[in-house]
Amino acid sequence: MKKALVTGGCGGIGEAICKKLANDGYYIYINYAHSKDKAEKLAAETGGTALCFDVSDNEAVRSAINEIGRPDLLVNNAGISEIDLFTSISPEKADRILNINLRGAMNCARAVLPEMIRAKCGNIINISSMWGQCGASCEVDYSASKAGLIGFTKALAKEVAPSGIRVNCIAPGFIMTEMNKRFSEEELELIREEIPLGIFGTPMHVAEAVAFMASDRAEYITGQILAVNGGMVI
Repeated sequence: MKKALVTGGCGGIGEAICKKLANDGYYIYINYAHSKDKAEKLAAETGGTALCFDVSDNEAVRSAINEIGRPDLLVNNAGISEIDLFTSISPEKADRILNINLRGAMNCARAVLPEMIRAKCGNIINISSMWGQCGASCEVDYSASKAGLIGFTKALAKEVAPSGIRVNCIAPGFIMTEMNKRFSEEELELIREEIPLGIFGTPMHVAEAVAFMASDRAEYITGQILAVNGGMVI
């Protein structure tokens, strides 16, 4: 059975990814930082394992990877955001955003790659954002971290392709998760009007994109950014 490690695995998008991959036959390692009960419940539902570690802590990441062994698939989904003016974000918050969203993904990839390279196979999928493609006002640090993921994807894909490892990126648009339920009905309608397809994305839309990129159907695809945004950013 193939093994997949999904970071930030029990958030809205992460949970959908875990369930979809489990349904596709993967044994899932569900990374979490704080939501122990939710992660353990998801592990029970998927037949997987919940693993607590902070992706920004390189030593904790390496310890977890040693416990797992070589995963066939790494999904770098862990991420945080902060909505505020760029000049109002504290240095501590700015560092945390970069450390989780970008360095966390790099830590996890660096930890799994030696064994993937030895095996001459492997798959890494990074979850970026449409704001990593075009930038968002009042989410400058978040946008920068997600743009960094896109550059990281393209560069790493070139480096590890000769070892049979594919690296791709999913860039979701407006996805209806708990985080976005803070918007009023009026605000949601204004956002909907900006989406050409006229509908909001769901976590399963992202999960389906991940499942495709992880499958043999995408065996000739690497270094690419797959936008799942209803046409909001083209």
